[in-house]
Amino acid sequence: MAEQQQFYLLLGNLMSPDNNVRKQAEETYDNIPGQNKITFLLQAVRDASAAEEVKQMAAVLLRRLLSSSFEEIYPGLTLEMQTAIKTELLSGIQQETSPTIRKKICDIAAELSRNLIDDDGNNQWPEVLKFLFDSVNAENVISALLQTMEDQSNPRVQAHAAAALINFTEDCPKSLLILYLDNLVQHLHVIMVAKLQELIQKGTKLVLEQVVTSIASVADTAEEKFVPYYDMFMPSLKHIVENAVQKELRLLRGKTIECISLIGLAVGKEKFMPDASAVMQLLLKTQTDFNDLEDDDPQISYMISAWARMCKILGKEFQQYLPVVMGPLMKTASIKPEVALLDTQDMENISEDDGWEFVNLGDQQSFGIKTAGLEEKATACQMLVCYAKELKEGFVEYTEQVVKLMATLALTVSRVRVAAAESMPLLLECARVRGPEYLTQMWHFMCDALIKAIGTEPDSDVLSEIMHSFAKCIELMGDGCLNSEHFEELGGILKGKLEEHFKNQELRQAKRQDEDYDEQVEETLQDEDENDVYILTKVSDILHSVFSSYKEKVLPWFEQLLQLIVQLICPNRPWADRQWGLCIFDDVVEHCSPSSFKYAEYFLRPMIQSLCDTSPEVRQAAAYGVGVMAQFGGENYRPFCTEALPLLVRVIQAADSRSKENVNATENCISAVGKLMRFQPECVNVNEVLPHWLSWLPLKEDKEEAVHTFDFLCDLIESNNPIVLGPENANLPKIFFIIADGVSNESIKSEDSCSKRLANVIRQVQTSAGLWTQCISTLNETQQKAIQDLLSTA
Repeated sequence: MAEQQQFYLLLGNLMSPDNNVRKQAEETYDNIPGQNKITFLLQAVRDASAAEEVKQMAAVLLRRLLSSSFEEIYPGLTLEMQTAIKTELLSGIQQETSPTIRKKICDIAAELSRNLIDDDGNNQWPEVLKFLFDSVNAENVISALLQTMEDQSNPRVQAHAAAALINFTEDCPKSLLILYLDNLVQHLHVIMVAKLQELIQKGTKLVLEQVVTSIASVADTAEEKFVPYYDMFMPSLKHIVENAVQKELRLLRGKTIECISLIGLAVGKEKFMPDASAVMQLLLKTQTDFNDLEDDDPQISYMISAWARMCKILGKEFQQYLPVVMGPLMKTASIKPEVALLDTQDMENISEDDGWEFVNLGDQQSFGIKTAGLEEKATACQMLVCYAKELKEGFVEYTEQVVKLMATLALTVSRVRVAAAESMPLLLECARVRGPEYLTQMWHFMCDALIKAIGTEPDSDVLSEIMHSFAKCIELMGDGCLNSEHFEELGGILKGKLEEHFKNQELRQAKRQDEDYDEQVEETLQDEDENDVYILTKVSDILHSVFSSYKEKVLPWFEQLLQLIVQLICPNRPWADRQWGLCIFDDVVEHCSPSSFKYAEYFLRPMIQSLCDTSPEVRQAAAYGVGVMAQFGGENYRPFCTEALPLLVRVIQAADSRSKENVNATENCISAVGKLMRFQPECVNVNEVLPHWLSWLPLKEDKEEAVHTFDFLCDLIESNNPIVLGPENANLPKIFFIIADGVSNESIKSEDSCSKRLANVIRQVQTSAGLWTQCISTLNETQQKAIQDLLSTA
């Protein structure tokens, strides 16, 4: 429950107007394992008590995750989790009361369904499988399928029974499967041994292929519960890979390789390691023979996925195998699709059913891509991302060739383009170990491709990934990474995105006046608006990375966008426009002061007025702006700091200021008051405000601002401030409570500079036994443990 609450805060921070908070939230979100992401997002979507904007954000992120990273994440989920996702989505469609959220759940379900249609067009989420979830029938179902599989007189019926068993185990909850696991596994072993003998004696393989896949499916669902059966299967599976070398056994061999790697993942590194070396040698032998394999050999896709699983099992130890793995992986990732530029007449003769995917270019023209082989290409590209992410500097030898490949992937399907974008900052991280010159050469190669892609990408989901990656790359590379041509092109593109944003809003307003306007049209318009706002957040991300890298030097370039950003913060604009417009001006103040003051006439009055806005997101952006004004703005901003103080206090003291939807804005206001006292004390009656500020602590939700408040608190304690310490140190128990709460809530981490300072405060109190007892006795068990943890780590 606590983890889910933390995730709600993370969702709130992903919508935060504070660039630092949002950036930290995005990094935190990016680092959450895919399977955990799905769990948290789904719980958020289905939580009736969650705020609507949180549920909307969770729904959007879940759909994007299934759209952009399905192959990377979904197959690795436990089958119990896969089943839960399907069940929860269907329940959500039936039970959700908000039409907007219900529509978004439908979108998620549609995306999942699309991905669950296999290469033969079979829907892997059929409603008829529901009866299999009934535990009363499960034993009968398994028993009947196993009995049919043992019918030696009819191999085709055996194969169908095995396929049905695969469907069953894929959609069966783990808790249900393990009740019948021993019986199921023992029968599968008997059938596998018999069918292996049949292969050797008669050359028949159809049933064995299905049995091997059934074993993989059972292991995938059972996970650690499969450990006792590992030794029963692994020798036979290795035997198949070693000996099934004939051309007609390629599919069996590929499926067996998949089975071995899935069993390895299921049972974990400790159980798998004694076999790891032998298995790797078998895979390596297959890999070295790859030059002789035909391009359509089914083993290729199985091998690519198996290597990625082996990388996850072995971690850094996998690096030694890269020289063998990378050749075929690059070959598959480099498949060149058949492309065509088509006009309306051509389009009438070709349909998507013929294996083409189309992107509308306007002017009655479309760009067509033949999708044959692109599924494997997309998987290979995602595997490259996986290797870069898992191995980091261990992947450095391959960064150059991967960058060159990824930079050429503009003309291919969306999943490939997303993988290409995602790989860029990861590859820069890998290349850092080679030194700045190598890093710069690599960046120059990818920079042009990224800027061009931002200007031309038609799919908003892919575009947002490209923009996000570009911003991360600039932050990694820093000052000097963009030349004048880059700036000129980037300025034109961002100007175009902002102008398009306003134009799209006008078009949507016009559609609301249409005679055909209804609730369904409104839902579509809201989806379009959501997409536009998401792209606006990425414009803000790019500007943030540019401002934080280049400081005031970049202001003359920024002036071409100035009036458009001013337009965003006009009082009549939607709250999201005003939020992100203020965020951009927050960055101008934070990174470009004191020079930022020359633009004060454009943003100061709207920023002050926005402190009491009805939208918490706008209030948060404005409060953060006042904080950076105090910290970085200089003396020109002092009158505005004085004016802002009573408005900040009004927001903090409002009756509902700590409610779920308001708390982040409120904590930014508390932090801003602290920054006013700390950096602009002449603007504030510090002695009067300080007791109030202390009573508002600790900050629990906004971790970034919590660190600022603890730093200031340390300054005050270390200088023996009489107001903070109180007469005869009477406030120390309250200070202990604030520190303990900060540690237990993870607002203070051992790597934060303030943690050592806070630990020293506690150690000083320890020297006085009476005072120590008085302070520690007011804390509960969790808080006392937090104090001990801080002392032991800081």
